Amino acid sequence: MPKIHIKKPIGMVLRNRNAIKDGVITSSGIGEPSVYHALVVIFLEFFAWGLLTMPVISVLNQTFPDHTFLMNGLVMGIKGIFSFLSAPLIGALSDVWGRKFFLLITVFFTCAPIPLMTINTFWFFAMISISGVFAVTFSVVFAYVADVTTIEDRSKAYGLVSATFAASLVISPALGAYLMELYSDTLVVALATAIAVLDVFFILVAVPESLPEKVRPSTWGAPISWEQADPFAALRKVGTDHTILMQCVTVLLSYLPEAGQYSCIFVYLKLKMDFTSIEVSIFIAVVGILSILIQLILGFLMKVLGAKRTIIIGLIFEMMQLLWYGFGSKTWMMWAAGVLASLGSITYPAISAFVSIHSNADRQGVVQGMVTGMRGLCNGLGPAMFGVIFYLFHVDLNDDHSLMHSVDKAIRRNETLHPDSYAQLAPGPPFVFGAFMVVCAILVAVFIPEGPTELAIRRSSSEKKRVSLDVHYEIEQGRKVHSPLSPLMRSDSSAQL
Repeated sequence: MPKIHIKKPIGMVLRNRNAIKDGVITSSGIGEPSVYHALVVIFLEFFAWGLLTMPVISVLNQTFPDHTFLMNGLVMGIKGIFSFLSAPLIGALSDVWGRKFFLLITVFFTCAPIPLMTINTFWFFAMISISGVFAVTFSVVFAYVADVTTIEDRSKAYGLVSATFAASLVISPALGAYLMELYSDTLVVALATAIAVLDVFFILVAVPESLPEKVRPSTWGAPISWEQADPFAALRKVGTDHTILMQCVTVLLSYLPEAGQYSCIFVYLKLKMDFTSIEVSIFIAVVGILSILIQLILGFLMKVLGAKRTIIIGLIFEMMQLLWYGFGSKTWMMWAAGVLASLGSITYPAISAFVSIHSNADRQGVVQGMVTGMRGLCNGLGPAMFGVIFYLFHVDLNDDHSLMHSVDKAIRRNETLHPDSYAQLAPGPPFVFGAFMVVCAILVAVFIPEGPTELAIRRSSSEKKRVSLDVHYEIEQGRKVHSPLSPLMRSDSSAQL
């Protein structure tokens, strides 16, 4: 078997049950641990879920015909809350027990609901909610990548992981929709299940353990403290600094509607805006590709405008995008909103960079942890908020009268619009509500002070280079991880529901 040479002393207790021989640790797997092992794991998992993008929307509508958007929000909201609560514990345990074991269980339990789609739809959606406990594959994958790369190579490696994730979602929804139209949902589910099984088999057989390569001797046998496993630990420190507090409020007000949008936009386009399955698939691909292209110029924007102004510009695009989704009733309006969504994808990498350059070096992990914790909380609350607003405004799938017909008829008769007709003026009330939240986020961001650290960075060419590298990352569990590619492409929403 391949051998992983350890640069640290071997006199320690190894809990991953690897064998010790002649001062080295042997690990099962094909070859030495590398970024390419992580790329295969990510691609297979999200390709499997991407195949189900269109079938899941159809099954969701059939299972909950009267409250489709409400149930979609609740399912994704429960899943997000579970992920928020479990992520710190799984991250801490993976530091002790190894990455391979947690890659195996996160992929297995995240993909476990797939075969249930054709067996029992209620159990299918229930299992999706429960699987949120283990829906943290990306965190473990980025930790795996950090184990096997140097600091100099890490940015390229994270870029490869994110590009692989994007590629899986660009291809798979269109393929799934084509197979569904040509054959049936059953075939798509069977194919997705086979790919998920292949991913689990690949982890078992081919993926070697990465942790022993760089683990510290003191890590083995160290107990997991409650602070490491407490998801609210970082959030409790938000109010300790006024500037950090304002940044976290900006994240809360802007990411809460974005998280809600993540959970329902494809369902909304298909069921409310009458997009065909192929059109939704093309929409995903186009917006994803545009978002990747926009990310390429983010470093330039940061250098020219600075982090704060880049954040505000991103928030403005986000606000416009949500307004178009909320008030738009035509297909071309949805496409225009998708373009704005890709432009708004600069917001959160810019926020991460601003936090990084504003904070002292010894507080980076703590401060970034606050922002990440706030976003994790929004991932649970946002979908539930959107689902409830859809329900309160009686937005269902039984409206067979057009927007302009209802308004014109009421005006001609000098009648007061029925409460339900107000929802017809804004087909997507949660998006409109979210846009007002983003307006509040812009107002808060305007008053965030530009610290002297940022001014100094503008005068230092070497620091500018550092910011251009760090802008793409956030801190999760004390490690840099790549920020989301776009508002419409995320591992815990667009690929899975």
